[in-house]
Amino acid sequence: MNITLAQAEKAIAVAKKKAIEIDTKMNIVVVDGGANVVALVRMDGAWLGSLDIATKKAETARYFDMNTGSLGELSQPGGSLFNIEHSNNGLITFPGGVPIKNANGEIIGAIGVSGSSVENDHAVAEAGATAL
Repeated sequence: MNITLAQAEKAIAVAKKKAIEIDTKMNIVVVDGGANVVALVRMDGAWLGSLDIATKKAETARYFDMNTGSLGELSQPGGSLFNIEHSNNGLITFPGGVPIKNANGEIIGAIGVSGSSVENDHAVAEAGATAL
């Protein structure tokens, strides 16, 4: 199962609305089940460098089917996944990447958000991921 463009656009619209509510400018990326970019938005004034981070957060969330913040907890020194961020041409292991599931609970893609604090990034990504 893959996320459709219409679903990706809905996730981005909800995430963008959340970003506006918390008064921050974000880069928002949605990938499909194969971690390919389906849709992205760079809000006016969002940091250019955060686009790459948002993309990698979305890819990381899909590669491992978990929130990037959860993966980060497992990759701390002494953790079972220590140094995993060096695999797959670089992963992002701090909050802001969330898998997207369909109505049946199947993962169909992921959303990655970057441009603010990790708490804000996660809140915006979570809003987008639950939009469907």
